[in-house]
Amino acid sequence: MPVGKSLIKVQKSIGKNKHKVHPKGRKFAQLARASLRDSKVAAKKKAYQDQKSNALLRYKFIQDIINSNSFKEKTTFSPQELFIFIEQFIARDDEEIKDLESKKKPNRPTSNKQLLLENKRKLEKNEFQTGFLCCDLTDVDSVKALRNWNGTFGGLNNFKKIRINSKAEILNNSALNDVEMK
Repeated sequence: MPVGKSLIKVQKSIGKNKHKVHPKGRKFAQLARASLRDSKVAAKKKAYQDQKSNALLRYKFIQDIINSNSFKEKTTFSPQELFIFIEQFIARDDEEIKDLESKKKPNRPTSNKQLLLENKRKLEKNEFQTGFLCCDLTDVDSVKALRNWNGTFGGLNNFKKIRINSKAEILNNSALNDVEMK
């Protein structure tokens, strides 16, 4: 019967043996494959969780804006207003980046936190050029659903999503595919 692929199962099967594992042996290779597989699975889980948390942060930011007192009475929003909301979302860390730049001593490398924030902003700007995924605030039902959203990942399916680019144009699926093809 074959041993499972997880590291724990391989360690258990090898642990039954009283002898040491030889570095060029079959059991050692089995352990190496299992540990490599576990590290790849952990990296994929972390990447998925990061992507999920970024999506939640994006929708929570827009939800906070439309639930503010100045927009409480509006039932729909124009693409230009959505464009402004997205620009505000992308610029949310600008003050912190400026603060880190001012604290940086001359002839010193930039801090890791500053690099991460700048890379995040650059990725979001690039996404905004090709089509930024967000809630469709031009639809009454989507606005209601976003206002009542409880902040969970599963609740994201309750409202429509669109892509809007840096020219305040709403992209449909065929236009989005043309952008991705290039």
